[in-house]
Amino acid sequence: MSFAVRAGELFGFLGPNGAGKTTTQRMLTGVLRPSGGTVHVLDHDMTKDPLGAKEHVGVVPEVANPYMELTGWQNMMFAGELYGLRKRRRQERAEELLNDFDLWERRDDLAKAYSKGMKQRLMIAMALLHAPQVLFLDEPTAGLDVASRRLIHQRVKQLVQDDVAVFYTTHNIDEANMLCDRIAIICAGRIAAIDSPEALKAPFAGSQSVQIAFSEAVAPEALSGLAAVKRVEKQGDKLCVYTSSPGAVAAEVVDFARRRSLEILSINTLGPSLEEVFVALTESGAAVEGGEGQ
Repeated sequence: MSFAVRAGELFGFLGPNGAGKTTTQRMLTGVLRPSGGTVHVLDHDMTKDPLGAKEHVGVVPEVANPYMELTGWQNMMFAGELYGLRKRRRQERAEELLNDFDLWERRDDLAKAYSKGMKQRLMIAMALLHAPQVLFLDEPTAGLDVASRRLIHQRVKQLVQDDVAVFYTTHNIDEANMLCDRIAIICAGRIAAIDSPEALKAPFAGSQSVQIAFSEAVAPEALSGLAAVKRVEKQGDKLCVYTSSPGAVAAEVVDFARRRSLEILSINTLGPSLEEVFVALTESGAAVEGGEGQ
Protein backbone atom coordinates (compact mmCIF):
# COMPACT_ATOMS: atom_id res chain seq x y z
CA MET A 1 0.00 0.00 0.00
CA SER A 2 1.05 3.57 -0.63
CA PHE A 3 -0.71 6.72 0.53
CA ALA A 4 -0.18 10.14 2.04
CA VAL A 5 -2.09 12.16 4.62
CA ARG A 6 -2.04 15.92 4.33
CA ALA A 7 -1.84 18.56 7.03
CA GLY A 8 -5.32 19.67 8.08
CA GLU A 9 -6.89 16.40 6.89
CA LEU A 10 -8.96 13.92 8.84
CA PHE A 11 -8.04 10.60 7.24
CA GLY A 12 -10.20 7.58 8.04
CA PHE A 13 -8.77 4.06 8.03
CA LEU A 14 -11.38 1.29 7.82
CA GLY A 15 -11.24 -2.46 7.38
CA PRO A 16 -12.59 -5.75 8.73
CA ASN A 17 -10.93 -7.54 11.62
CA GLY A 18 -7.58 -8.99 10.54
CA ALA A 19 -7.27 -6.71 7.51
CA GLY A 20 -4.04 -5.12 8.77
CA LYS A 21 -5.20 -1.87 10.36
CA THR A 22 -3.32 -2.28 13.62
CA THR A 23 -0.19 -3.58 11.90
CA THR A 24 -0.20 -0.59 9.55
CA GLN A 25 -0.63 1.88 12.40
CA ARG A 26 2.18 0.24 14.38
CA MET A 27 4.51 0.66 11.40
CA LEU A 28 3.43 4.27 10.87
CA THR A 29 4.09 5.13 14.52
CA GLY A 30 7.42 3.31 14.82
CA VAL A 31 6.24 0.51 17.11
CA LEU A 32 6.80 -2.13 14.42
CA ARG A 33 9.65 -2.05 11.92
CA PRO A 34 8.36 -2.60 8.37
CA SER A 35 9.92 -5.48 6.42
CA GLY A 36 9.96 -3.26 3.34
CA GLY A 37 9.09 0.22 2.15
CA THR A 38 9.39 3.51 3.99
CA VAL A 39 7.39 5.65 6.40
CA HIS A 40 7.93 9.40 6.46
CA VAL A 41 6.53 11.84 9.01
CA LEU A 42 7.12 15.31 7.63
CA ASP A 43 10.81 15.13 6.56
CA HIS A 44 11.75 12.32 8.96
CA ASP A 45 12.17 8.68 8.03
CA MET A 46 10.51 6.64 10.78
CA THR A 47 13.09 3.83 10.40
CA LYS A 48 16.26 5.91 10.10
CA ASP A 49 15.26 8.79 12.36
CA PRO A 50 12.54 7.46 14.69
CA LEU A 51 13.08 10.03 17.44
CA GLY A 52 12.91 12.91 14.98
CA ALA A 53 9.68 11.51 13.53
CA LYS A 54 8.07 10.77 16.90
CA GLU A 55 8.64 14.32 18.12
CA HIS A 56 5.85 15.35 15.77
CA VAL A 57 3.47 12.45 16.50
CA GLY A 58 0.77 11.87 19.11
CA VAL A 59 -0.70 8.39 19.55
CA VAL A 60 -3.88 7.31 21.32
CA PRO A 61 -4.20 3.49 21.43
CA GLU A 62 -7.49 1.62 21.26
CA VAL A 63 -7.47 0.80 24.98
CA ALA A 64 -7.28 3.86 27.23
CA ASN A 65 -4.41 3.14 29.60
CA PRO A 66 -3.45 6.12 31.76
CA TYR A 67 -1.55 5.34 34.95
CA MET A 68 -4.38 4.37 37.29
CA GLU A 69 -2.58 5.20 40.54
CA LEU A 70 -1.82 8.74 39.38
CA THR A 71 -4.26 11.62 39.26
CA GLY A 72 -5.31 13.18 35.99
CA TRP A 73 -2.91 16.07 36.64
CA GLN A 74 -0.03 13.73 37.51
CA ASN A 75 -0.63 11.74 34.31
CA MET A 76 -0.37 14.97 32.33
CA MET A 77 2.82 16.04 34.12
CA PHE A 78 4.41 12.63 33.57
CA ALA A 79 3.53 12.69 29.86
CA GLY A 80 4.96 16.22 29.62
CA GLU A 81 8.25 15.03 31.12
CA LEU A 82 8.42 12.15 28.63
CA TYR A 83 7.98 14.65 25.80
CA GLY A 84 10.73 16.85 27.27
CA LEU A 85 8.53 19.87 27.96
CA ARG A 86 9.74 22.45 30.44
CA LYS A 87 7.76 22.54 33.70
CA ARG A 88 6.01 25.84 33.00
CA ARG A 89 5.11 24.82 29.47
CA ARG A 90 3.68 21.43 30.47
CA GLN A 91 1.65 23.03 33.27
CA GLU A 92 0.19 25.61 30.88
CA ARG A 93 -0.62 22.98 28.26
CA ALA A 94 -2.07 20.60 30.84
CA GLU A 95 -4.44 23.24 32.20
CA GLU A 96 -5.51 24.21 28.68
CA LEU A 97 -6.13 20.65 27.54
CA LEU A 98 -7.85 19.45 30.72
CA ASN A 99 -10.25 22.35 30.32
CA ASP A 100 -10.76 21.54 26.64
CA PHE A 101 -11.70 17.96 27.51
CA ASP A 102 -13.87 18.84 30.55
CA LEU A 103 -11.47 17.22 33.01
CA TRP A 104 -10.15 20.23 34.92
CA GLU A 105 -12.52 19.81 37.87
CA ARG A 106 -11.45 16.17 38.21
CA ARG A 107 -7.72 16.77 37.77
CA ASP A 108 -6.89 15.74 41.35
CA ASP A 109 -8.85 12.46 41.20
CA LEU A 110 -7.03 9.19 40.57
CA ALA A 111 -7.40 7.95 37.00
CA LYS A 112 -8.82 4.66 38.28
CA ALA A 113 -11.88 6.61 39.45
CA TYR A 114 -12.50 7.98 35.94
CA SER A 115 -15.21 6.65 33.67
CA LYS A 116 -14.22 5.06 30.37
CA GLY A 117 -15.02 8.27 28.53
CA MET A 118 -12.94 10.34 30.95
CA LYS A 119 -9.97 7.98 30.59
CA GLN A 120 -10.16 8.25 26.81
CA ARG A 121 -10.35 12.04 26.95
CA LEU A 122 -7.35 12.05 29.31
CA MET A 123 -5.38 9.88 26.89
CA ILE A 124 -6.09 12.26 24.01
CA ALA A 125 -5.10 15.23 26.17
CA MET A 126 -1.83 13.49 27.07
CA ALA A 127 -1.11 12.79 23.39
CA LEU A 128 -1.63 16.46 22.55
CA LEU A 129 0.63 17.93 25.25
CA HIS A 130 3.57 18.49 22.89
CA ALA A 131 1.32 19.95 20.15
CA PRO A 132 1.98 17.18 17.57
CA GLN A 133 1.49 17.84 13.87
CA VAL A 134 0.23 14.28 13.32
CA LEU A 135 -2.25 12.52 15.62
CA PHE A 136 -3.08 8.80 15.44
CA LEU A 137 -6.41 7.80 16.98
CA ASP A 138 -7.29 4.10 17.20
CA GLU A 139 -11.02 3.55 17.82
CA PRO A 140 -11.18 6.71 19.98
CA THR A 141 -14.95 6.61 20.60
CA ALA A 142 -15.59 2.85 20.85
CA GLY A 143 -17.99 2.12 23.70
CA LEU A 144 -18.26 5.73 24.86
CA ASP A 145 -21.37 7.60 25.90
CA VAL A 146 -22.88 10.20 23.60
CA ALA A 147 -21.49 13.20 25.52
CA SER A 148 -17.89 11.92 25.46
CA ARG A 149 -18.19 10.94 21.80
CA ARG A 150 -19.52 14.36 20.78
CA LEU A 151 -16.79 16.15 22.76
CA ILE A 152 -14.04 14.08 21.12
CA HIS A 153 -15.54 14.75 17.68
CA GLN A 154 -15.58 18.49 18.37
CA ARG A 155 -11.97 18.54 19.55
CA VAL A 156 -10.76 16.43 16.60
CA LYS A 157 -12.47 18.78 14.15
CA GLN A 158 -10.75 21.72 15.84
CA LEU A 159 -7.36 20.01 15.50
CA VAL A 160 -7.94 19.61 11.77
CA GLN A 161 -8.82 23.30 11.51
CA ASP A 162 -5.48 23.99 13.23
CA ASP A 163 -3.70 22.06 10.42
CA VAL A 164 -3.04 18.85 12.35
CA ALA A 165 -3.09 15.66 10.25
CA VAL A 166 -5.39 13.14 11.97
CA PHE A 167 -5.16 9.42 11.16
CA TYR A 168 -8.45 8.00 12.42
CA THR A 169 -8.85 4.21 12.65
CA THR A 170 -12.43 3.13 13.31
CA HIS A 171 -15.00 0.37 12.86
CA ASN A 172 -17.81 2.92 13.03
CA ILE A 173 -18.66 3.51 9.38
CA ASP A 174 -21.26 6.20 10.10
CA GLU A 175 -18.67 8.07 12.18
CA ALA A 176 -16.12 7.89 9.36
CA ASN A 177 -18.72 9.10 6.85
CA MET A 178 -19.58 12.06 9.05
CA LEU A 179 -16.06 13.10 10.08
CA CYS A 180 -13.49 12.17 7.46
CA ASP A 181 -12.20 14.16 4.49
CA ARG A 182 -10.88 10.96 2.90
CA ILE A 183 -11.16 7.30 3.76
CA ALA A 184 -8.95 4.32 2.98
CA ILE A 185 -10.62 0.91 3.07
CA ILE A 186 -8.09 -1.85 3.69
CA CYS A 187 -8.72 -5.51 2.90
CA ALA A 188 -6.23 -8.37 3.36
CA GLY A 189 -3.30 -5.99 3.77
CA ARG A 190 -4.09 -3.94 0.65
CA ILE A 191 -5.96 -0.72 0.09
CA ALA A 192 -9.16 -1.61 -1.78
CA ALA A 193 -10.20 2.03 -2.19
CA ILE A 194 -9.15 5.48 -1.06
CA ASP A 195 -11.10 8.68 -1.67
CA SER A 196 -13.62 11.06 -0.13
CA PRO A 197 -16.75 9.37 1.30
CA GLU A 198 -19.00 10.74 -1.45
CA ALA A 199 -16.56 9.75 -4.21
CA LEU A 200 -16.40 6.22 -2.80
CA LYS A 201 -20.18 6.00 -2.98
CA ALA A 202 -20.41 7.27 -6.56
CA PRO A 203 -19.85 3.89 -8.32
CA PHE A 204 -22.71 2.49 -6.23
CA ALA A 205 -25.23 5.16 -7.26
CA GLY A 206 -27.65 2.45 -8.42
CA SER A 207 -28.00 1.32 -4.81
CA GLN A 208 -30.40 4.07 -3.76
CA SER A 209 -33.41 3.67 -1.50
CA VAL A 210 -36.61 5.20 -0.20
CA GLN A 211 -37.24 4.88 3.52
CA ILE A 212 -40.87 5.08 4.68
CA ALA A 213 -42.66 5.01 8.02
CA PHE A 214 -46.41 4.38 7.88
CA SER A 215 -48.99 4.99 10.59
CA GLU A 216 -49.72 1.25 10.62
CA ALA A 217 -47.62 -1.87 10.13
CA VAL A 218 -47.10 -2.77 6.45
CA ALA A 219 -45.48 -6.00 5.34
CA PRO A 220 -42.42 -5.61 3.09
CA GLU A 221 -44.10 -7.84 0.50
CA ALA A 222 -46.80 -5.22 0.02
CA LEU A 223 -44.29 -2.83 -1.59
CA SER A 224 -42.19 -5.36 -3.47
CA GLY A 225 -44.56 -5.30 -6.46
CA LEU A 226 -44.13 -1.57 -7.11
CA ALA A 227 -42.35 -0.63 -10.33
CA ALA A 228 -38.52 -0.23 -10.22
CA VAL A 229 -38.29 -1.87 -6.78
CA LYS A 230 -35.28 -4.17 -6.35
CA ARG A 231 -35.96 -5.32 -2.81
CA VAL A 232 -37.69 -4.20 0.39
CA GLU A 233 -36.28 -4.50 3.91
CA LYS A 234 -37.84 -3.84 7.30
CA GLN A 235 -35.66 -1.52 9.37
CA GLY A 236 -37.17 -1.07 12.81
CA ASP A 237 -40.50 0.72 12.37
CA LYS A 238 -39.62 1.69 8.79
CA LEU A 239 -39.51 0.01 5.39
CA CYS A 240 -36.53 0.58 3.11
CA VAL A 241 -37.21 0.18 -0.61
CA TYR A 242 -34.06 -0.24 -2.74
CA THR A 243 -34.30 1.14 -6.26
CA SER A 244 -32.42 2.92 -9.04
CA SER A 245 -35.38 5.35 -9.44
CA PRO A 246 -36.10 6.78 -5.97
CA GLY A 247 -38.27 9.63 -7.25
CA ALA A 248 -40.63 7.31 -9.13
CA VAL A 249 -40.82 4.89 -6.19
CA ALA A 250 -41.58 7.73 -3.76
CA ALA A 251 -44.52 8.78 -5.97
CA GLU A 252 -45.77 5.17 -6.08
CA VAL A 253 -45.51 4.86 -2.32
CA VAL A 254 -47.69 7.96 -1.91
CA ASP A 255 -50.31 6.41 -4.23
CA PHE A 256 -50.05 3.12 -2.32
CA ALA A 257 -50.71 4.91 0.99
CA ARG A 258 -53.64 6.82 -0.47
CA ARG A 259 -55.28 3.65 -1.80
CA ARG A 260 -54.98 1.97 1.60
CA SER A 261 -55.88 5.08 3.62
CA LEU A 262 -52.50 4.97 5.35
CA GLU A 263 -50.76 8.00 6.80
CA ILE A 264 -47.10 8.43 5.85
CA LEU A 265 -45.26 9.55 8.99
CA SER A 266 -41.96 10.07 7.15
CA ILE A 267 -40.47 9.41 3.73
CA ASN A 268 -36.84 9.95 2.75
CA THR A 269 -34.81 9.21 -0.35
CA LEU A 270 -31.33 7.93 0.50
CA GLY A 271 -28.21 7.55 -1.57
CA PRO A 272 -25.87 4.55 -1.29
CA SER A 273 -24.40 4.20 2.19
CA LEU A 274 -20.72 3.95 3.01
CA GLU A 275 -21.54 0.69 4.75
CA GLU A 276 -22.70 -0.79 1.43
CA VAL A 277 -19.46 0.36 -0.21
CA PHE A 278 -17.42 -1.13 2.64
CA VAL A 279 -19.19 -4.49 2.44
CA ALA A 280 -18.93 -4.65 -1.36
CA LEU A 281 -15.21 -3.88 -1.36
CA THR A 282 -14.18 -6.07 1.56
CA GLU A 283 -16.27 -9.06 0.48
CA SER A 284 -15.06 -8.99 -3.10
CA GLY A 285 -11.53 -7.80 -2.37
CA ALA A 286 -11.85 -5.62 -5.47
CA ALA A 287 -9.68 -2.55 -5.90
CA VAL A 288 -11.27 0.73 -6.88
CA GLU A 289 -9.39 3.63 -8.37
CA GLY A 290 -9.06 6.19 -5.62
CA GLY A 291 -8.29 9.86 -5.32
CA GLU A 292 -5.07 11.68 -4.61
CA GLY A 293 -2.73 9.83 -2.31
CA GLN A 294 -3.34 6.20 -3.22
